[in-house]
Amino acid sequence: MFYQQVLAQQPKDKNKIYSLHEPDVYVIAKGKGKGKSKGKDHKQYEYGNKVSIVSTKDNNIIVGVVSHDKNIHDSKTLDATITHANSNRTKPIQQAVCDRGYVGVKEVLGAMIILPKKALKRDNRYQRDKSANCVKGEQP
Repeated sequence: MFYQQVLAQQPKDKNKIYSLHEPDVYVIAKGKGKGKSKGKDHKQYEYGNKVSIVSTKDNNIIVGVVSHDKNIHDSKTLDATITHANSNRTKPIQQAVCDRGYVGVKEVLGAMIILPKKALKRDNRYQRDKSANCVKGEQP
């Protein structure tokens, strides 16, 4: 029975059941390093499903949504996501702007993947303020 499987599971077991109401829920590590999670709750893990959303660049109209059954790397989700989005469009996607989670992928199904550049140290707000204060401190 389902409840017996929940009661019998151990902390190190694979394919644990995390929700009695949604059996497809799994653990998603946020990946921000030890103790450096994003958001107000400061938790390293989330429970749920990974979803990919495709929207147009200018108008933010959603043209594709794909729910993934397993917690796979972001770069592995692009093929299914772009395929689904292309099925809802008249022209295929030529460029896709993604976040840094998609590093390592240059092109998927003829769509060029555009990633943000790594932030430079001089662009850091703290570094800019620090240099501005040094200039002010040198003046009489």
